[in-house]
Amino acid sequence: MKGIEECTIGIAGLGLMGGAFAMALRKCGAASPGNLLAFDIDEKVLAEALAASVIDEGFSISKEMVKRCDLVFLCLNPSTLLGFMRSEMGNFKEGALITDIAGIKGKICGEMEKTLRPDLDFIPGHPMAGVEKGGFSNAHLVSFKDKNYILTPLKKNRKQNLEFFKNLIRRLGFGRITETTAAEHDSKIAFTSQLCHVIAAALVDCEDDSEITRFGGGSFEDLTRIAMLNTPMWTEIFLENKHELLKRIGQFEGSLGKLKKYIMEGDMAVLAETLNQVREKRIGMS
Repeated sequence: MKGIEECTIGIAGLGLMGGAFAMALRKCGAASPGNLLAFDIDEKVLAEALAASVIDEGFSISKEMVKRCDLVFLCLNPSTLLGFMRSEMGNFKEGALITDIAGIKGKICGEMEKTLRPDLDFIPGHPMAGVEKGGFSNAHLVSFKDKNYILTPLKKNRKQNLEFFKNLIRRLGFGRITETTAAEHDSKIAFTSQLCHVIAAALVDCEDDSEITRFGGGSFEDLTRIAMLNTPMWTEIFLENKHELLKRIGQFEGSLGKLKKYIMEGDMAVLAETLNQVREKRIGMS
């Protein structure tokens, strides 16, 4: 793989995260890509990104972009991503490196192991960054500084490409990089991300007072920020990973049930002991 400054990098999907990656790549200084391209079906977004000098060129026809790129970021929903790969498989530049940012990995990794063109390299990734607001116009709100990045490498990934990509991730500001399997990713993310979104949605759903935030002191606001979610994306993620997510929901219901029981019974000693254990457990989570 050539140096980043010599690469033509393409971003498929110039929404919140696609825009955030484009902006972060622009800030890499001497290590910025030689040419930064983007594909999106919304030509107004492409025009906005070009006017702000976030990208060098914009494309509304995907094959015109991918055939020129050394590295492509797929910032697309999982089902759209797989459709994109199927339709563009023959159009990628020879030897191109491709990565994604999808929040589920099992189905994507499985298909790429079986169908990826032999000369291409696909490194599945998941940046643990974002904000509750969507779209390119909010991309500037996303910070990558010291955030986690999860990689679920394929067996066929080339070592030099994996190292190249890790170096790029670090230059973009990410801190801890974790390599794991697609199965472990989907199990752990069902807890740290998807369950949290389910809880936030349920918490908002159970209250009909639209002015309840007059009584908020920060806790409600912190817990429900992510309820302002991207509906199509999260619906797909919940259902695609439903086996792992349902296990995590059951796990949460068990803990919630215990706390409910202690409160109902007025068992101060057991409740206090449980809350103290929870506090110490959270402190110990690195």
